[in-house]
Amino acid sequence: MDRQRIDKWLWHARVVRTRTTAAALADTGKVRVNGARIDASSKTIRAGDVVTIALGRVRVLKVLDFCERRGPADAGRALYEDLSPPVHIRKAEDAAGGREPGSGRPTKRDRRALDRLRGDHDI
Repeated sequence: MDRQRIDKWLWHARVVRTRTTAAALADTGKVRVNGARIDASSKTIRAGDVVTIALGRVRVLKVLDFCERRGPADAGRALYEDLSPPVHIRKAEDAAGGREPGSGRPTKRDRRALDRLRGDHDI
């Protein structure tokens, strides 16, 4: 195999759960092949093509190989190289507003200090 339909490849590579979802994703224009938006699930791709998918987050995948049947997850990951930028994971202090985990609710004094910091206080 030197080429395959985009909907079949997305399904075989386990990017989406069903082939119907893969076809709908391609038909709505949320898939790009080598930077060009596609609008048909029948678009064929070849090895070396770069597929960009906007599904929750943007994934950039380089097509390495094809397969005849959908196999296990390891076989699906072998079909592509992930070129996506790394996902930024928020640190605990960013998520909690700078407070130590497990320190409980802010006291009235803490709340007033936060209000002054934000500029929400009444003078």
